[in-house]
Amino acid sequence: MNSDRRIRLWTLVVDVARGGTVAVEHVCAASVAVAGVDSAAVAVTLRATPREMLCASDRTASELEDLTLTLGEGPCVDAITGGPHLVADLAAPECLARWPAFAPAAVRAGVRAVFALPLQVGGIRLGVLDLYRARSGGLDGEQLTDALVLADTACAVLLDGARPDRHERWPEQAGLQHPEVHQATGMVTVQLGVTAAVALIRLRAFAYSHGRRLRDVAGDVVARRLRFDSTDDARDGGAG
Repeated sequence: MNSDRRIRLWTLVVDVARGGTVAVEHVCAASVAVAGVDSAAVAVTLRATPREMLCASDRTASELEDLTLTLGEGPCVDAITGGPHLVADLAAPECLARWPAFAPAAVRAGVRAVFALPLQVGGIRLGVLDLYRARSGGLDGEQLTDALVLADTACAVLLDGARPDRHERWPEQAGLQHPEVHQATGMVTVQLGVTAAVALIRLRAFAYSHGRRLRDVAGDVVARRLRFDSTDDARDGGAG
């Protein structure tokens, strides 16, 4: 991936945040601008719930997320377990056949195209970036590439926080270049008896609350300097 593209998109996200700490909703808003869509939303999936909407750019995106949760079908569901789902026209016969409840309901809500991009860390799917367009038609190459970069950015912000300064480096790419994050995720999965996705979120939450980088917390877990348990979440020392 061209580093200039990442820098350009990160600068756009920082501009949307207006000097504040970058959050997922800022990435969501930037996605609307670069992908040429009308609405966007980010949803995560956890063990306790099928999906939870973190942010929506407008009422239409919120309504479509509610439809997805209620009906349990649609591109945004399939993207959680599969790859990106790029649907140029929900009114097409094949879409109506594949998603017989969601597709017509989405069209009635004023949405004709949906582009669902997974938020993924290795083999772990944390959620999805959903892009909605009122008119039919696909994304061009530039729009799709930018949207994929912003999906990765949303994942990185979810896991490792971000900084408000445009001159700071782009946030860590969801731990993909740090094998200790995957090792620590596996250890916390065993310690807490939760899924890998939940374990990764717990690691990120601990890092955020203590003002630390995700990879550093993961290193402590792997080195057995930090252990998570079901009563107090994390404590120093102890055998894993």
